[in-house]
Amino acid sequence: MALLGRTAQGLFWMHRYIERAENMARLIDAGLRLSLTNLSSEQDEWQSVLVTAGVEAAYKAKYPDFEPRQMIEFLLSDPDNPSSVLSSIETARMNGRMVRTALTRESWEALNESWIVLKRRLQMPLRDGQLPAVLDMVKKQASYMRGAFHGTMLRNEIFDFCNLGTFVERADNTARILDVKYWVLLPRHSSVGSSLDNFQWGSILRSVSAHRSYTWEYDADYRASDIMDFLIFNKRMPRSLAYCYSSIEDSLACLARTYGDRHACHATADRICVKFKEGDVKQVIDGGLHEFLTAFMVDHNRLAVEIAKSYRFYS
Repeated sequence: MALLGRTAQGLFWMHRYIERAENMARLIDAGLRLSLTNLSSEQDEWQSVLVTAGVEAAYKAKYPDFEPRQMIEFLLSDPDNPSSVLSSIETARMNGRMVRTALTRESWEALNESWIVLKRRLQMPLRDGQLPAVLDMVKKQASYMRGAFHGTMLRNEIFDFCNLGTFVERADNTARILDVKYWVLLPRHSSVGSSLDNFQWGSILRSVSAHRSYTWEYDADYRASDIMDFLIFNKRMPRSLAYCYSSIEDSLACLARTYGDRHACHATADRICVKFKEGDVKQVIDGGLHEFLTAFMVDHNRLAVEIAKSYRFYS
């Protein structure tokens, strides 16, 4: 079981960091779109990305001021930022190498090749106008790795631990984006419904690859209640909290059948899933979006710790 624990840990964190690298690229893309408008301060928009990514304190520890180019480099390629795109892909590759024998040849080669391609590019100086192409490269390499994995891996416990890593990280990212939109990007109630408000909501949707799919589910207008519903409760949207937890619940159920045992993490995941199955966006708005997301993150972080303990990641 100790060997299984170490392998499960490597698989789980390999996929958390692949997801984190892509999420960071999408956050930077959202920050770039907002900074190119004259609707708000460029510095404020990039600072909000630091807050969303949870790295503002690390940035402040290294730099005395919020200079846009400096912030972009910190998010994209700074080795002192463990959540930068470059640090994330390197950590993913390190974990993948540790569990190499648990991966198909195609999965490992896709991860290793993406690491080589991205490391070479991200270590080069970033010139004016190159950021969009670099971000597209990160997203394409993430899709390449995901495609190789889903197209070749056996649907067994190895797949389940990888899947858990992906959706635990994805749910964390979606919750952070929603919370920061509510409290950092738009602090003034007078701005609600303004061109700035609408542009920011559109940018949030793009940062989770949901702009076009939102228009398919709702009309083209940006309404805060619809976007909250889409990113929290819509079970067909692959980056919504409800979809992430449906996938987490499925993978944990498969692990319970494989090992013939349920743990604390199963009960926690079931309890969280009930909130998405029985709740609705009106309840969230009435109780406060920030309060809902704060409670969710407490439960979500508990789940991640319980998964590690239940399957002996640290053995």
